[in-house]
Amino acid sequence: MRGLFARVRAWRTSRRPTVRRIRRALVAVVAGAALLVAGTAACVVWVRVGAEGHLFAEADVPEAPVALVLGTKVEADGTPSPFLAGRLEIAQRLYAAGKVRVILVSGDHMNYDYDEPDAMRRWLVDRGVPAEKVVLDHAGFDTYDSCARARRVFGVERATVVTQSFHLPRAVALCRHLGVAANGVGDARRYADRWRISATREYGACVKAAVDVFSGRDPVHLGRRETGVDDALRAG
Repeated sequence: MRGLFARVRAWRTSRRPTVRRIRRALVAVVAGAALLVAGTAACVVWVRVGAEGHLFAEADVPEAPVALVLGTKVEADGTPSPFLAGRLEIAQRLYAAGKVRVILVSGDHMNYDYDEPDAMRRWLVDRGVPAEKVVLDHAGFDTYDSCARARRVFGVERATVVTQSFHLPRAVALCRHLGVAANGVGDARRYADRWRISATREYGACVKAAVDVFSGRDPVHLGRRETGVDDALRAG
């Protein structure tokens, strides 16, 4: 009998380190999850505060010299996706209403066969915007790069940012943190499942935006100063 008790005591003693390790691991997981949630929430609040007071309906947005249209998917045939067409429609109406004088289209030109800025320019010119009033940024690989290049490469000081409404607070906040006095107009139409997926991704994108700003990183391709926007504005 004493041997049985001894074996039970030995088994309990051998379990203690394992139980302690499991408890510590669970505490670490819970603490990590809490920090992740808190950090994400802080970044979302940072974005919202940065954009507060600068998001407008199309009819109410103040005039600005430049509309900055952020690129997104172009279809295989070279036509803008519904998301991108929605942005371009707003930019075209802003130009027609005299609320902007130049449209800077900023997107990804990753290779010869994929060119967001050129697709955006074709769409706008086909709908009556003069070609000389559309300036192309071929290195707007993400929102941060588009905003940083608008200021540092194209010299934009004041702009109306055009994108989807779920993306607009982050885009405006980034531009303002990077030196562009930006207001924004968003396309609020829904596009089935892609809208929900893209809107959900904004939480992680807000974290990336905060990291990009506070790290002070350069755009992927900074390049030399370009005068396209200045030239288009001087042209009248």
